[in-house]
Amino acid sequence: MTIAVETLGKIERRLTISLSLVEVREEVEKRLKIRARTVKAPGFRQGKVPMKMVAAQFGYQIETEVLNDKVGRAFNDAVVANNLRVAGYPKIDAKTNENGTENQANDVLSFDATFEIYPEVTVGDLSGVDIAQVKVDVSEAEIDKTIDVLRKQRVHYHAKGEQSAHGDGGEPVAQKGDRVTLDFVGRIDGTEFQGGKADNYVFVLGEGTMLPEFEAAALGLKVGDSKVFPLPFPADYHGKDVAGKTAEFTITLKKIEWAHLPEVDSEFAKTLGVPDGDVQKMREGIKENLEREVERRVKAKNKDAVMDALIQVSDLEVPKALINQDVQRLSEMTRNDMLQRGMKVKDVPLPEELFVPQAERRVRLGLILAEVVKVNALQAQPEQVKAQVEEFAQSYENPAEVVKYYYADRSRLAEVEALVLEDNVVNYVLGQAKAQEKHMAFDELMENRAAA
Repeated sequence: MTIAVETLGKIERRLTISLSLVEVREEVEKRLKIRARTVKAPGFRQGKVPMKMVAAQFGYQIETEVLNDKVGRAFNDAVVANNLRVAGYPKIDAKTNENGTENQANDVLSFDATFEIYPEVTVGDLSGVDIAQVKVDVSEAEIDKTIDVLRKQRVHYHAKGEQSAHGDGGEPVAQKGDRVTLDFVGRIDGTEFQGGKADNYVFVLGEGTMLPEFEAAALGLKVGDSKVFPLPFPADYHGKDVAGKTAEFTITLKKIEWAHLPEVDSEFAKTLGVPDGDVQKMREGIKENLEREVERRVKAKNKDAVMDALIQVSDLEVPKALINQDVQRLSEMTRNDMLQRGMKVKDVPLPEELFVPQAERRVRLGLILAEVVKVNALQAQPEQVKAQVEEFAQSYENPAEVVKYYYADRSRLAEVEALVLEDNVVNYVLGQAKAQEKHMAFDELMENRAAA
């Protein structure tokens, strides 16, 4: 058996493996004899089936196994002998002659194994790179906005115009913010259409759950009022039967309810988990939660900036084999996520090219991070991992159980180690680069991360 290594590019290599045809046939014959001991066939006792019949039934399978074993062993031996770090899996092809048939000259079988190796990663000078480090303050205004959101989540409604403990809500006319109940029927060319009719339909005016023309028609109506109006459906409307057409709707208003938001008082504070109803404690608790969320998002945004900087200064050729593997992984993750959401995955095309940019970035960053960690000894230390686990645990009722949960499973702990390692890299890069503080508005940060 002979092996030759050929360089095809920066990271592409080819191994030519030559096997003795005699040795292959001897191994095939040896395995056929072993298989013959247990073979059964009509008219023959077990182990007494003629070798010709055994070879006819199992010869191709065993020959394939022998070739796979010998080529695989030869490839691995060559990789070790030449100190090669293989990225992905090799592509094995039988060498062919001019006629396109397998080359078996001089009783030799030859194969080409084409593969990629891990690239050399060169991380450039970070000292001249500017990295904007986002800083976001949580002010009283953000606390007030959050309280407003919490109040809206606890809204309750009263019949408009009828006296209640909170008042009558003013004139009993449908206005924005009111919850209305109505019957409606829509017709196109005088004919009702599917989905165009409902009784006792409830929605809140101004929330955009209905088409603008529909909401506008309900404004100003009183209980018992009816109204007929045209409603043009957008060309891209989800209902294909009515998309781009104009319907005539008749609505009859049956109920108007006005929204009462709870007062910011001790009772409201208790609903948010403040036992003694202290409003100031409630605000402090909200601020702590906001600051925790801001810290999480800012950390993620700043980490992205560091990763972009590393990509900017690093030079390497990314192995296509690793990109393809990650494309498959991302595609599978997406399909599983869709299944969990109840979507019919078979009906949704997922072209692999959709995942290539993300996969290429992930692989590139993985190679760069590995190099930075190795060169600068930034591996996660046990005390760092422990501190991170304990920090996670603080947000739970029983921190000790959470700590135990992580340390009971090596894979869970490995996830924490990966986070610590990333933090080590981020801190290292920020220490080398020109980190400049950049103030960002609270709302911008929240919208930015949601969009991402």
